[in-house]
Amino acid sequence: MINKGERLEPLGNGVRIIVSDLFHFSTDTILLADFANADRAKNAADLGTGCGTIPLLWARENRNIKISAVEIQPECCNMARRSVELNELSNIEIFNEDLKRLRGVLPFGFFDLVSCNPPYKLGGSGITNPDSEKLLARHEEACTIDDITLAAKNLLQFGGRVCLCQRPERLADILESMRKNDLEPKRLRFVQQRRNKQPKLFLVEGRRGGKSGGLIVEPTLFIEENGDWSDEMKKIYGSYKGNYYE
Repeated sequence: MINKGERLEPLGNGVRIIVSDLFHFSTDTILLADFANADRAKNAADLGTGCGTIPLLWARENRNIKISAVEIQPECCNMARRSVELNELSNIEIFNEDLKRLRGVLPFGFFDLVSCNPPYKLGGSGITNPDSEKLLARHEEACTIDDITLAAKNLLQFGGRVCLCQRPERLADILESMRKNDLEPKRLRFVQQRRNKQPKLFLVEGRRGGKSGGLIVEPTLFIEENGDWSDEMKKIYGSYKGNYYE
């Protein structure tokens, strides 16, 4: 079940995930899973699921939800599938697919929730990582923001929600791409490490076919307060005791 170089990390409520130094998760992933509020979802999809953290967190809280998780990297898929088996979660299915080629793989117009923690850097920008797996995770080499929002549009039923996270410098790109693909932004929340720091992340939710306007900017989420995790972060992490500030 656990291969050389891998380890188990607890996700709370008895759920554990298989990770490695190359394939693991960050605080951003935890925050997106929480922001998406999957408690009220019936059929959800997670695009670029990595080692399957978001589906496992959703299933931890809602055992009735049906989750389709898509990941292009075979090694990640293998780890995610073993984590699903380890936790005996038959309501999660992992698909080793390119999110640009989901027609005939997943049902279009079916899901009420889609999430994606996309690459943060534009393809070809900055110093690229020679490690192909890290390159795919951090740069838009396998897919662009437009690819992601188009996939979400295709998968979502009318009124369904898409939830994304990104760095603040990509905010205009995300909102423009969402609207171009009929995903009207409805909720926006910034995340700061602490009060004297600039936002490091934003979380956004859009509605498939939503009426234009009505964007709600929620109060900033602070990761730390008074030298410790904020009360909200403690609530979000629950019984998970990791320390992934990436």
